[in-house]
This record gives sequence, C-alpha cells and structure tokens, in this order.
Amino acid sequence: MEHVFVSRSPQATLAFGRKLGGLLGPGSIVALIGELGCGKTLLTRGICEGLGVPSWQVNSPTFVLVNEYQGRLPVYHLDLYRIGGETDGIELGITDYLARASGGIMIIEWAEKILNVLYGDVLRIHFEVCGEQERRLVLTADSTRYARLFEGIGRK
Repeated sequence: MEHVFVSRSPQATLAFGRKLGGLLGPGSIVALIGELGCGKTLLTRGICEGLGVPSWQVNSPTFVLVNEYQGRLPVYHLDLYRIGGETDGIELGITDYLARASGGIMIIEWAEKILNVLYGDVLRIHFEVCGEQERRLVLTADSTRYARLFEGIGRK
C-alpha cells in the first residue's frame, strides 16, 4: 500500500500529522526516513497532537534518544540521529522499546538506521524535500494492518 502527500507548508505537515495520529491504533510503528530538517519532528508533533499529547511536550529527543508521552495511547518517540546503525540500536535497547510499544505508538526518526531490526508491520514515511517549504511524504506499508489509516487519509 502506498499514499503520497505533498505538503506546501509546515502548517500542512502538522495538520497531516494530526490526521495520522487520529487514525493510528495500538502497536503502530511509524518509521520516519529523510534528511536533516525535512520535517520529521514537525510531523511527529502533529501525530502526537492527533493522539491527544499537548504539542509543547513534543520535541526531538536527539540527546536522550527516547521521549515518552501519554495521550490516548502511550507514545514512544525515538530519534536515532546520533547512533551509527543497527548494532548501536540493539546495544541501546531499541528491541526492548519495540516490545513495550505493543500497547502504544512508536515513532522513530532516522529509522533508516535500523529498518532491518524493525519487526512486524511498519508504516514507513519517506520525506523528500522539493523546495524551501514543500515536502513530498510517501507512506508505505507491506500489509493490510494500516488499510484503515490509508483509507482515512484518502478522505477529505
């Protein structure tokens, strides 16, 4: 399954994130992939708002690796910018967080560093920078777990 969303502003990215957050269910793993400054944390803030987490609580956990928030569901927000790759991720306990996330939502920034470690159904969101404020977000999933989400984001 695939869905493409083109954002022409930070506000549009935030609003799209809110919509996603409202559609995500327990056990969802959202893998954000893209270059520095492409909008991963902004989308995460929107997803968290859609899950009932106040936006002021959501920031990039670059130095602590993981932030946890409580909304409609628990949210585990990982930022893997500072790790070298899969081995570092495993040594830091990423797989432990995967197990904990079964009742909540896991959002992983810089997920490309550990994609091979992620198990289960993963919603991948690839960010492409198209202009100063324009971003192309390509959402993909390999199974039908996210079918309801894809249907929901397709509606106006």
